[in-house]
Amino acid sequence: MAAWYDQAIIYQVYPKSFKDSNGDGIGDLTGITEKLDYFTQLGVNTLWLNPIFRSPQVDNGYDVSDFYAIDPQLGTLADFKALIEAAHRRGLRIVLDMVLNHTSDQHPWFQGALQGPKNPYYNYYIWAHGADGQLPNNWGSFFGGSVWTQHPTVADRYYFHLFERRMPDLNWRNPQVRQEMTKVANYWADLGIDGLRLDAFIHLAKADLHQNYPSDGADLVVAEGMFANLPAVQPYLAEFVAGVKANHPDLFILGEAASATVNLAADYTRPAANMADAVISFRYFPTKPRAKRDAVPADYQPQRLDWLAFRQVMTDWQQTLLPPRRLTLYWGNHDMARVATRMGSHRYPQQSAKSLATLMYLQRGLPVLYYGDELGLSNGTLASLAAFGDPTVTAFANAAKAAGWSSERILENVNATHKLTARAPLPWSDDIGHGFSKVAPWLAVSQDGTPVSKQMADPDSVWHHYQQLFALKQTPLFTRGNWQLQNWAPWLYAYTRTLGVETALVVVNISDTRHTVTVPRAWAQAPVQQLTVGTVHQTAAELTLSPWSSAVLTIKKGSK
Repeated sequence: MAAWYDQAIIYQVYPKSFKDSNGDGIGDLTGITEKLDYFTQLGVNTLWLNPIFRSPQVDNGYDVSDFYAIDPQLGTLADFKALIEAAHRRGLRIVLDMVLNHTSDQHPWFQGALQGPKNPYYNYYIWAHGADGQLPNNWGSFFGGSVWTQHPTVADRYYFHLFERRMPDLNWRNPQVRQEMTKVANYWADLGIDGLRLDAFIHLAKADLHQNYPSDGADLVVAEGMFANLPAVQPYLAEFVAGVKANHPDLFILGEAASATVNLAADYTRPAANMADAVISFRYFPTKPRAKRDAVPADYQPQRLDWLAFRQVMTDWQQTLLPPRRLTLYWGNHDMARVATRMGSHRYPQQSAKSLATLMYLQRGLPVLYYGDELGLSNGTLASLAAFGDPTVTAFANAAKAAGWSSERILENVNATHKLTARAPLPWSDDIGHGFSKVAPWLAVSQDGTPVSKQMADPDSVWHHYQQLFALKQTPLFTRGNWQLQNWAPWLYAYTRTLGVETALVVVNISDTRHTVTVPRAWAQAPVQQLTVGTVHQTAAELTLSPWSSAVLTIKKGSK
């Protein structure tokens, strides 16, 4: 039976950067409500909001101090209820970002845990003794340093945090924790939300805490094998989903499975097993290894997509996650540099932005669009390394300086690769504050790009291409049609979608050069061009495509 989200086109809203309604420089819920018609005009039907819960904002809302309250920076519960009501009137669905793996250290549960092992909340978190003053193990945090921090109020014990030290991990072995998180999810589902995006759910299970990880001599190592995709994750997920869907069977569960392989993604989306309805993996984008010329880490050096490997990755996912499983289709999110910066062409920015969208979103799967990509926005620019407030940037800069890099080169590399410069406020107009706010925004990013108002008025803009693309995506052929890669040329990304007697061919020139390709006889029968970018010239047996051009061609069996 088809679900409403089988035709979802998902727009990721970063609330702090979308629209400021009250003049404090921070985007908010009322700002989103004011712009709901924008989404319907664009052609999206589902909004995924990054975390809106009360938070000290150590990690932009992913450090939750109260799961039942809206963060005051973003508004009130009344504002949120008004947003849901107004969205539903327009046929828009709301998906909330829910943090399952950890809380803020300011959360009442952790504050209770700090009173020691006799407190009922102590076992809501993960604790371990160190041996002879040493850390319990050598596992490294995703945010740098150890996963262990010793709190002065709890003698001789360390608490576990995969992320920032002020974000302690929850102990999912404790059934009370699992019950509490299901209760939170049901609270918001009762208020009328349509889905949950489960942040970092693949980390809910941890291995033996006193087991070191092979480190090649390093003091600390990010030991993903000890805390990612372990077997217990699936029963935890199943219990949570069952507990929510018992009362809300139509709730869409979108899981963030960052390091999941295609086979793990298939496990996490098993039909009729109370798994996720779809997952997002960061494994889509294989890069070509950078020639190692110095000792500078690769973290903040731009990497090139390996298009040959990318074709194989897409084929594996399309062929493994067959219906009723669902694929997600995305180029970026709040944890990545923008697609225009990572993948786009500097010589053909508009055409590459349009053609990359065509390439990705007309494949079989659910589009997940990062706010601003519909404008072809690239990463913005912060004025200094200190503005990033990120210890990993400092470590990179120190290594780069030691290798002889200039300060300008270091800053340019970090701006082009860091996730923070992909979170700039959305430019609505050329007015003061770019129509986002009348005061200085929370993130002082300089950024180039044509604003929403001009793009909506220009029929040749990136925005209008997305609008046409999403209208095409909602047709049965591109919602349900089979997918097949066409390996015709290394400079070409091509595939077909087939449903009944109708077949579409999507062809994209992924290079800065004009090319010609010989096409099979079936495509020499004067197909209909549905959506074209750049110049695409067709003869009886050949297609010639200008740089970063693309076309969507359709034929029907028996047509002449």
